[in-house]
Amino acid sequence: MSEDSWMNNPALGGIDPAKLQMLSSLAAQAHGKSQNELLPFLMAAMSQSQSNHMSFNSAETEAIISVMKIGKSPEQIQQIDRMIAMVKSFKR
Repeated sequence: MSEDSWMNNPALGGIDPAKLQMLSSLAAQAHGKSQNELLPFLMAAMSQSQSNHMSFNSAETEAIISVMKIGKSPEQIQQIDRMIAMVKSFKR
């Protein structure tokens, strides 16, 4: 899967292209960050997207997560799930 091919997945068809472009930009910026660097980066990105009035509803979020997991190993999927759980715990 090429770097941006996930954006063309039909499961994401109902998501605003501007949101997908923002995600692509964030993914590029996050590339190569360690797990310790990633959480603060994601928290800052969430804050910035909220200040720009760009948010994702539950259906969009679930679709994006599902597409992110395609082709990943069980270990990578567990890592994604752990990261999502951490982000959710900080949002409370």
